[in-house]
Amino acid sequence: MAAKLDIKNRLFILIKMIRYNLKIIFANRFIWFLVAALAFFLFVAVQVVLNNNTITDGTVYELLIFPGILLIFYPSVFGIQNDDDSRMLEILFGIPNYRYKVWLVRLVMIYVLVFIIIVLFSEIASILLYQVNILEMSYQLMYPIVFLGSMAFMFSTLIKNGNGTAVTMVLIGVALLILQDTIQNTQWNPFLNPFEIPNNRNEVIWEGIIRKNRIFLGIGMLVFILYGLFNLQKRERFV
Repeated sequence: MAAKLDIKNRLFILIKMIRYNLKIIFANRFIWFLVAALAFFLFVAVQVVLNNNTITDGTVYELLIFPGILLIFYPSVFGIQNDDDSRMLEILFGIPNYRYKVWLVRLVMIYVLVFIIIVLFSEIASILLYQVNILEMSYQLMYPIVFLGSMAFMFSTLIKNGNGTAVTMVLIGVALLILQDTIQNTQWNPFLNPFEIPNNRNEVIWEGIIRKNRIFLGIGMLVFILYGLFNLQKRERFV
């Protein structure tokens, strides 16, 4: 009986901790980014249907990638500022192994929540537009989404201001779009569409490019997260 009560108490504390951290991370504004992401997806989907464009797995991937970036944008860009605004930084810096016990857990929570929403969006796309492998589609979409989210988190620890970080990420996004003609079908393209094989590419070679691209994005995620967590050890820069 005591063991059951202890498990229930731990579960209750865990749920409260998750709800509290999500409230701080999203600061009651995340709902607007969710609505914007859903509205954008539905608007573009309707345009694709009205224009009688051919719909494939690659089309669905392209339709979902921007809503996914919108979902990750706010919590990764404004997370540090939300802590500062709520006067939580002093408390958090007093916790031993701050980076592992607080922000690493928060990042995992953000990515899991975004993945769940992307699964739901993929389900909607599969019903309304074109039947896709929902889990595979969601898994592939998380590579560029988490890559950009981790980059935004790293810059937020350097700039320490949500608006400044947002401007930086927008400029990086514009630069990547400008470079699309150069890097479009290479392993260095964060927006590489794995479901759309170029006409002049061998399928085996294309699979190799996708594999290298995912390795590149995966390593990038780890570097950005670890560097961001390292920056959070420098208390005097934040408090």
